[in-house]
Amino acid sequence: MNRLLLALRFLHRDSRSGELTLLMFALIIAVGSSTAISLFANRINRTMNFQAAEFLAADLVLTSPDFITHDILAKAESLGLKHSQGTDFSSVLMENDEFLLAAVKAVSANYPLHGYLKIRQDSYAQEQTVYHGPYIGEAWVEARILSALQLKLGDFLRVGEKSLLIAQILTYEPDKQGDLYSLSPRVMINAGDLAETRVLQPGSHVHHFYQFAGDEAGILKFKRWLKPQLGVSQRIMDVYEDRPKLGSALEKAERYLGLSSIVVILISGVAIAMATRRYSERHFNSSAILRCLGYKQNDVLQLFLWQFAFIGLCASSIGCLVGWVTQEFLLHTLRELLPAKIAAPSLLAFLFGIIMGVVVLFGFALPPLLRLKQVSPLRILRRDLVPLPSSAWLVYGLAITLLLVLITQYTEDMQMTLIIIGACALSLLIIAGLVYLILSTSRYLLAYVNLTWRFGLQGLSKNKHTNIVQILAFSMTLLAIILSFTVRSDLINDWQKQLADDAPNHFALNVFADQKDGLELELKQQGVKVSKFYPVVRGRLVEINSQPVQQIVTKDSTGERAIHRDLSLTWSQAVAKDNRIVAGQWPEKRKPGLVSIEQKLAENLKVNIGDTLTFSIGSQQVKAEVDSIRKVDWDTMKPNFYMMFSPGSIDQFAHTYITSFYLSASKKDLLNQLLKHYPAMTVLDVDLLLQQINRILSQLTAAINYLLYFALAAGFLVLFAAVQTTLDSRIYTGVLMRTLGAKRSFFQKIQWIEFSALGLIAGILAVLMSQLVIYALYYWVLKLDFTINLTLCLTVPVASALLIGLAGFWGTRSVVNQSPMQVLREL
Repeated sequence: MNRLLLALRFLHRDSRSGELTLLMFALIIAVGSSTAISLFANRINRTMNFQAAEFLAADLVLTSPDFITHDILAKAESLGLKHSQGTDFSSVLMENDEFLLAAVKAVSANYPLHGYLKIRQDSYAQEQTVYHGPYIGEAWVEARILSALQLKLGDFLRVGEKSLLIAQILTYEPDKQGDLYSLSPRVMINAGDLAETRVLQPGSHVHHFYQFAGDEAGILKFKRWLKPQLGVSQRIMDVYEDRPKLGSALEKAERYLGLSSIVVILISGVAIAMATRRYSERHFNSSAILRCLGYKQNDVLQLFLWQFAFIGLCASSIGCLVGWVTQEFLLHTLRELLPAKIAAPSLLAFLFGIIMGVVVLFGFALPPLLRLKQVSPLRILRRDLVPLPSSAWLVYGLAITLLLVLITQYTEDMQMTLIIIGACALSLLIIAGLVYLILSTSRYLLAYVNLTWRFGLQGLSKNKHTNIVQILAFSMTLLAIILSFTVRSDLINDWQKQLADDAPNHFALNVFADQKDGLELELKQQGVKVSKFYPVVRGRLVEINSQPVQQIVTKDSTGERAIHRDLSLTWSQAVAKDNRIVAGQWPEKRKPGLVSIEQKLAENLKVNIGDTLTFSIGSQQVKAEVDSIRKVDWDTMKPNFYMMFSPGSIDQFAHTYITSFYLSASKKDLLNQLLKHYPAMTVLDVDLLLQQINRILSQLTAAINYLLYFALAAGFLVLFAAVQTTLDSRIYTGVLMRTLGAKRSFFQKIQWIEFSALGLIAGILAVLMSQLVIYALYYWVLKLDFTINLTLCLTVPVASALLIGLAGFWGTRSVVNQSPMQVLREL
């Protein structure tokens, strides 16, 4: 207890020193950043788990092309599960001499089990939330149905042989799924009317779904019982193990936030290490006095560890509060993107923040503190007796271990993490060697410059070891800020490039060969930009290297769904602009019998270059050799395919064409004209989807800016911490020069030159390192295209020289603003 009271008394006395203030601010920023990301990710994941039931309209969904047996429903009832069922199919609707391909959904009376539907009575009426589907004899339709078929509420709509009353406009259904090839307008009817429509006949393409809801134990038990009985074309999804995942934009943003948090911790750690170094040097004398009073080495160390433990707890608690406020701002920014109900903050996240703060503090502050236990009592008589520095393995080992754990948490790839850490460590050694050479050669310039520059440059070569540490600290800080700024900008540019103002917002499907040229000409005459027309042939992959594909792909594989349904196959002589060849070659003239496969599907099916794939098209089988593997950007609003054959491979089969085009709001009436000229064509309007994606990206852009502010704040702390580490020696030097007659302006110029030179060297090295790290980060983690930013390469060294020069000038202002005698008395 006496030692604890003494530690608190020392802490109160030292609270007036600048290094502890910097240390606390750095720790608050580090903890605030990590806690904000931890809370944000934890709440989003828990929210998605809760809301996944609404996305599925149930806890578990079984999809099947056929009706399931009564045994399955009986098993669900025995486990206390509620269930509903529905049927989804496409049908052509004809009213008022107009016709339209629609997606019809027949639902049972207790649909949905979770979630709700939204309807309205008029196009501009307020939406109503309901928890049931249409009654028998009713049809709920999307607004596009009414405009396309010239109908209104209260009219009758014929679905097959059954006329149904249009009772409501359907604006939202919780479990609407499908890709860009199935965005037909919705008609929802009661399952009791399905038989009377007589639409479904043997061989009809239909999608049955059975939904179940209950407690978690019952759902998982039912799933384990059901899974072995599934047919090859049946699939189950539950909210506990197979919940819907975030889109690619959200996944990239989540990784950016995580990596940015690591960057902020790294910068703050550098500031903590530098502030602690000066703190320990200022306490060499007090440690020597304690040793003379009988304190042992461990007792001295324990005294300072108590102080830092108290600092760590206080700063971490404040940092957790800052993190909580920050994540609330993040959630508020993304409010429209997230579900209405957000999970409450987890107390474990706050505990994680406090533990993180203590670990970061001691990870970066312990090596300088260990020197205090090595102070000799003889320092009372010999002030030049300085304790030996901590061993290099301890100084770098603690920091590297901490970063290793943090980076692994976000990359989830130990091999890649070790590569990143190893590359950074090697880069630091190389840079340290380069800095040593630069500082060593700087003394040869002294004979060619005037007196002011000579004194300024002499400071670089005189304290080489100290300046190397400072330059490395400046370089790492600038590197981290460059990473945060560059990745943020490129991430946003990547999103905006994918969804430009004129990005295609309509897809034209089922275009016959004899209509393709006429449609393209008509669209161009109307000033509409059209994407490339691709032929489409429906076929199924059946063999890989003459081995049945079912024997290669397991039921749990992500490629399992691709082998139990028809794929859209195409052929092309040139590779698509949005595709990138990652393996094999795409020659200018591809011979018949070749096929290019999408990268992720190739990995899931274990397909390599030179493998032979067999496809079933109609009643025939076609073999093709894999000549290339493509990386496909699915986020673009253009037609993309898993399989692209060479010309002459599948041309002989019946095919239609698909394309996409951009249509402004003022030209929407052109759609009705096109559908009259080409009645068999299907046009999908994805304007609402594009608007939603644009809103998502704008919200993500605002959200990730918060982390950049953390990085900038931490960066400025490092600048002032670096100045503080050598402030005492610089003040002594300045006082000596002032005593010998040097003017204030002369000393100011010397300091400005020295710090500006340090900043210039650090800026150049940081730019070189950043380009290497960004390339690795884009290639392995974020999957972005890398380009060298020449503007950044030129501006960062200049800005670094100005900022660090200003920080040095500000830190040593007391020398020039006060008399030498007053400065010496204060020290």
